[in-house]
Amino acid sequence: MSDQVNIRNKKASHDYEFLEKFVAGIQLCGTEIKSIRLGKASLSDSYCFFTSKGELFVKNMHIAEYYWGNLNNHIPKRDRKLLLNRKELEKLYRRSKEKGLAIVAFHIFLNEKGLAKLEIALAKGKKEYDKREDLKQKEAKREMDRAIKK
Repeated sequence: MSDQVNIRNKKASHDYEFLEKFVAGIQLCGTEIKSIRLGKASLSDSYCFFTSKGELFVKNMHIAEYYWGNLNNHIPKRDRKLLLNRKELEKLYRRSKEKGLAIVAFHIFLNEKGLAKLEIALAKGKKEYDKREDLKQKEAKREMDRAIKK
């Protein structure tokens, strides 16, 4: 079941350098998990923020309405609470206050129990020349792999 859903935010790995990764549970309503199991979610432009109560939420995560959901359907772009333990929340809160650091959502998956998990990272924005350097390295690796296969 865990290999069915593999939704990634490819732009996040291009725009940010991940310093530390965390796996968080997502507080969902009934039709949201059904849409995620169908692969109808998107993480583009999503990010995490803390409320005044110290709770962590993800914003702009789009989960499409469930086709058979009728009147009980969910709001596609609502803010969703992330579930982490207290130590992880405090660590993320302290580190996110540093200049130039953000909390980015980059991967949704289902664990072995069938629960939806969101992989988030404490990230630092890349400069334009860093992005170009990464593209050059990926292209060089691709060329080397092609040469080895021949």
